[in-house]
Amino acid sequence: MKLFLASAERTRTAVHMCPAHRMLVAALAVAVTVSALTVPAAHAAPPAGDGWVVSVGDSYISGEAGRWAGNSSDPAQTDALGDAAYLDAGRSESTVGCHRSSSAEIRIGQAQALNLSCSGAKTATSWNSSGHFKPGLDFYSDGAGNVGQALALQNFASANRVSMVVVSIGGNDLGFAGIIATCVSKFMTSPWWSPSYCKDSATVATNFSAANRAAVASRIGSSLGNVAKAMTAAGYTPDEYSLVVQNYVSPLPRSADITYPETGFSRQSTYGCGFWNADLDWASGTAVPAINSTISAGISASGVDGVQTLDVASLFSGHELCADTTKKLNNTALADWRSAGAADISEWINEIRTASTAFSDYYIQESLHPNYWGQLALRNCLRQIYDDGAVRSGSCTAEAGLTAAGEPAVTLR
Repeated sequence: MKLFLASAERTRTAVHMCPAHRMLVAALAVAVTVSALTVPAAHAAPPAGDGWVVSVGDSYISGEAGRWAGNSSDPAQTDALGDAAYLDAGRSESTVGCHRSSSAEIRIGQAQALNLSCSGAKTATSWNSSGHFKPGLDFYSDGAGNVGQALALQNFASANRVSMVVVSIGGNDLGFAGIIATCVSKFMTSPWWSPSYCKDSATVATNFSAANRAAVASRIGSSLGNVAKAMTAAGYTPDEYSLVVQNYVSPLPRSADITYPETGFSRQSTYGCGFWNADLDWASGTAVPAINSTISAGISASGVDGVQTLDVASLFSGHELCADTTKKLNNTALADWRSAGAADISEWINEIRTASTAFSDYYIQESLHPNYWGQLALRNCLRQIYDDGAVRSGSCTAEAGLTAAGEPAVTLR
């Protein structure tokens, strides 16, 4: 079985590139490393007007999977946003495959919001295997409208008063999505009496080696430096805006807290969490902490003063995919995601999907991302971090119930 995550598009529309197309994509990818624009001189001052908040980075802040309010074998039960979930440019996406959903956390309501982040983005601009543009946190421009997120931020902040920039980046640089695909593949292709673990694979050893994590931390640091350069070029001094860097939620429970047995195939085929117990413990206990510590190292490497941090590592505790405190909606007496108590019992992470989702309303790249409830929990947390412009650092934990705004209750510490 082959599983595609993160950079994969909907399987029914996958692009099969001819050799010439592949050569073109490869050439463009090489061009990324040599065609960054020189940051222009700073303006005299930032523009006047009401403040904006802007998100930059990857799928965990773009709103990937934000269409679905929990998981169910009946999509109608969890379809909170419908077909238009990712259409951030009216009837289309402003950048194909970025999945900037209308439930994305940046829409905090206390300020106007702009979502520049992109599902599948890395620190540097790239193209995925389907030839789709993935803007990084750089100043790339091809002269045809494709620009890096730092340049897009600079252009926007030059004309609009930006009070906060929120960043989520680094997971794709560490290849986490590909590792998750390997974990599911090993679960489905090795027997329970002799399991093959992805935690023992050569890819994991390479991606999570000290040397690679140090290299990724350096790239994260450069990316944060690019955000600061963009704001300087747009006319801002460091005290005229806030830079917030958030880490990643833990999407999977430990093996002691998972509902479904690891024998048989139902853990993946029915419930969408196909991991061996040992790999669950590795993912939650080693991989996510390693990624988050790499982000911390990247902040230190950036040389940018005054960075605020948003720690969401434990925010989804009790709402992880297949946690024993959750249920798929079709396994409850609730009618759909609007039913009282649905958010409390639901998983806040989208289940892992494989090529079997072809011709469905699901995207494979939505797998293992914060869903509608997850996005709204993150939004509640970020709103408290923003605090009407008095931005501060903090960590968030979930509480029971919904707020008056219909978001999961969250406590900021």
